[in-house]
Amino acid sequence: MDTVIDIKHLSKSFGNNEVLKDVNFHVNKGEVVCLIGSSGSGKSTLLRCVNLLETPNGGEIIYKGKDILQEMKNIEAYRTHLGMVFQQFNLFNNLNVLENCILGQIKVLKRSKEEAIKTATTYLQTVGMEAYVNARPNQLSGGQKQRVAIARALSMNPDVMLFDEPTSALDPEMVGEVLKVMRQLADEGNTMLIVTHEMQFAREVSDRIVFMDKGVIVEQGTPEQVLTAPQHERTKVFLQRTTS
Repeated sequence: MDTVIDIKHLSKSFGNNEVLKDVNFHVNKGEVVCLIGSSGSGKSTLLRCVNLLETPNGGEIIYKGKDILQEMKNIEAYRTHLGMVFQQFNLFNNLNVLENCILGQIKVLKRSKEEAIKTATTYLQTVGMEAYVNARPNQLSGGQKQRVAIARALSMNPDVMLFDEPTSALDPEMVGEVLKVMRQLADEGNTMLIVTHEMQFAREVSDRIVFMDKGVIVEQGTPEQVLTAPQHERTKVFLQRTTS
């Protein structure tokens, strides 16, 4: 199986606070990997290090055989291969839905406007937002904004989609519409790395679940292995808290 991203001995500190400690894991092409764990366990920091929104203090990020941390001059080129979906949508409020989805394609990928619109329209249809191309973000619900953010990321045709707790800022009734889109993407074979607290969703869509605690990977395996028959006491305690 082709490994898209391979993380080796990754560490990250903020001052004296060591947030990631010797983290090792990988994501294979077509695989859905969910990162779970308590708040402050290092999940989001790990995701942000993968995208180099945070610079690790040590270790390697191997992308298609190259250590990205040794080739920092290629950060922007590297990032074009990663689609990032944030908790807070990060849409441009002064642009409409379609403009949000074509801006990066034109500026970063140097696509023609015509090609960018065609690509954006395809992915807006995928997430069920094609009827809102002329709407501004402030006219949309939280769930609709997040679906636009997903379409925007997909429009860059990334190798890996990164999701940082994409439902945490949503009202409960809007969570389902976003998770439905993500399930669809998983079913279509997209490579996805997802930080989530939605345990049932992680169980249903993951090929592999990675449990983090206090900056280390405690346990990883199939949903059945990690969620049904965890080996480590820390995993058991976390799951008891989240399911009780």
